[in-house]
Amino acid sequence: MSLTLFLILCLNGLQYGLLLFLIAAGLTLVFGVMGFINLAHGVQYMVGAYLIFAFTALTGNFWIALLLSLITALLIGLILEYVVFRRLYARSHLDQVLATFGIIIFLNELAKVLFGPATLSIDTPELLSGSIQLTEQLRYPVYRLATIGVGLVVAVGLFLTISYTRTGMLIRAGSTTPEMVSALGVNIKQLFQIVFGVGAMLAGFAGVIAAPIFAIEPGMGDNILIIAFVVIIIGGVGSIGGAFVAAILVGLIDTLGRSLMTEFLGLLFNASMANQIGPALASMLIYILMAAILVFRPKGLLPAKGVA
Repeated sequence: MSLTLFLILCLNGLQYGLLLFLIAAGLTLVFGVMGFINLAHGVQYMVGAYLIFAFTALTGNFWIALLLSLITALLIGLILEYVVFRRLYARSHLDQVLATFGIIIFLNELAKVLFGPATLSIDTPELLSGSIQLTEQLRYPVYRLATIGVGLVVAVGLFLTISYTRTGMLIRAGSTTPEMVSALGVNIKQLFQIVFGVGAMLAGFAGVIAAPIFAIEPGMGDNILIIAFVVIIIGGVGSIGGAFVAAILVGLIDTLGRSLMTEFLGLLFNASMANQIGPALASMLIYILMAAILVFRPKGLLPAKGVA
């Protein structure tokens, strides 16, 4: 493997990892603070992608569409929390799984009704089009670099908010002793609604920035939800720092593994067989890592404070 290809794979892995972090951050907050299993979190990623497509077609301006998409994703999350999810907090995890799975089916089918089953796409905004020379032999798309930068900014902002603000203090306290927080006069339902809304907006934002890179299609959030749960388990439930570290690890392992595994198998088998087997085995690496974490650090790499 050449150095240029290695650097490209590392950048792609970092970009994919930060995309996973945007999804996993909201999911780990909802699960860690509220103890609520929200399988519909992945579908909010799909909703974000369809929103940017619809608003871009409506306004003709990516940046206006971005703002409208974030606001709408937040509103959709708050509406779902108020209408559906709030009635499930006291129910069993099985009830939560069944109800949120029903929302997945409903929104996936609604996407087909509104936009059709065909794959859609949007153009990269003109301001971020083209590529930039990173080394003598490496040019990398500006948009992908921008998504890396935005992901890092969001990660730092979330960490500072959770660690050093009053709202963050309440979120951390609510994740361990919600009864005590409520007894001190804090509206715990409102706190949960804020957490849920922010989580939905982050997932929608991930779909927005992924839309110019990946295909927009019904069900696009289903597979990435599974990876997001893997990230949470590896990083530690309720931990923003853990979600960040785990997302970067998963992104790099998944991206580098597909190429390295194929090259390694090429030493043992013919090229055709290596190209067929390599990606399949590489996709197993993150689950092997998850299994190892569950054995040696069952609370995750960086468990949230208060998690024994």
